[in-house]
Amino acid sequence: MYPEQLVAPMREDLTIAGFDEFKTAEEVDAHMESHKGTTLVVINSVCGCAAGAARPGVKLSLQNTEKQPDKLATVFAGVDHEAVSRMREYTLPYPPSSPSIALFKDGELIHFVERHHIEGRNAEMIGNHLREVYQELC
Repeated sequence: MYPEQLVAPMREDLTIAGFDEFKTAEEVDAHMESHKGTTLVVINSVCGCAAGAARPGVKLSLQNTEKQPDKLATVFAGVDHEAVSRMREYTLPYPPSSPSIALFKDGELIHFVERHHIEGRNAEMIGNHLREVYQELC
């Protein structure tokens, strides 16, 4: 587990942008079982590809787009174990991956970006990819 003072700025990178944080399995379930519409979930991480591509790319994806998810949420790998474990149940059959980005509709996974799709790509590439996904699925 990472110390909170280390991860606080990484959490805020998304919460300041409008993402709700799920810290428990109950919070994950409550949202996933009751929300109607689309939800973008970022499984956040302390790694370099989260800082350099995933978080900036997700934030870019929400700018200058006609369509976007109804709800933005995040869980933090290596910190909020219970919430991350439960979210990973919703992202099956994909293996655990952090960072990663999941799009759900009415609680069902409809698109997933695994870590290996984030590594080696820049924020603009991630943002453009997600905008295309929003246009098609949101």
